[in-house]
Amino acid sequence: MQQASNSNSDARPKHRHWFWYIFGTLVGLFGLYGLVSYIVLPVLWRHYEHNPKLEHSPKTTQTAEGISGDPLNIGFVGTTAEVVQTLLAVGWYPADPITLRSSVGIAKSVLLKHSYPTAPVSNLYLWGRKQDMSFELPVGNNAKARHHVRLWQSQDLSTDHRPLWLGSATFDQSVELSHRTGQITHHIDANIDLERDNLIKSIGNTHQIAQLYQVTGVGVKWLGRNGGGDKYYTDGELTICVLSMNSIAQTKPLTLLPNPEPVKLKNKVWSWLRHYFK
Repeated sequence: MQQASNSNSDARPKHRHWFWYIFGTLVGLFGLYGLVSYIVLPVLWRHYEHNPKLEHSPKTTQTAEGISGDPLNIGFVGTTAEVVQTLLAVGWYPADPITLRSSVGIAKSVLLKHSYPTAPVSNLYLWGRKQDMSFELPVGNNAKARHHVRLWQSQDLSTDHRPLWLGSATFDQSVELSHRTGQITHHIDANIDLERDNLIKSIGNTHQIAQLYQVTGVGVKWLGRNGGGDKYYTDGELTICVLSMNSIAQTKPLTLLPNPEPVKLKNKVWSWLRHYFK
């Protein structure tokens, strides 16, 4: 009996030793994951070499209630006329301002399936003001689904003598109640990178982009949410299109300014991972 008791007492310290060893290892691994994922990699991925002025600029829009809205993912360098001409050239329509008449019009369009290609776009805010212009491309015969972009002009952030327009390009896929406010609103598709890239591709086909570059925008987001509570995921890059002067089609290929190597690697990995978010 004495020997059995001694044997059990010897086993307990060994079990405790393995428990604390495994626990410590798991804590260390989670700590390392957090350090790498939330500190080391974001620092490596931050880059503003093509426009340092954008480093401290806002990265997301805001709702009227001050909630973070859609991320800024696209930008244009050009005059007002050049930006408008470029978006018209790819078949997009300027959105009507929000009035009683346009509000009734969009409601009729959604409910009765009437065409309304210039339906108003809800206001989001940057630098304390609503968008300076917004454009859209309807899908189908009503305003329920549409591509759209909101744009804000800045004279201070451009490295060109022309203004820089920061924007948020998203795809409205349905009309439902807001997940946060309960108001009737459009809900966006989660893949906001696709909307950004498709718009840039369309403009590129008109040969009105002289130069293209990226800087860090909102940063990599696996499960981001906008002001309406809609989920989105993104590589976190803000793509800037330097438009051709006077909207003249370029006779030579656009100049694509390269990203740093860590960002190139991140984008390659992200292009593979994002297929799992669908």
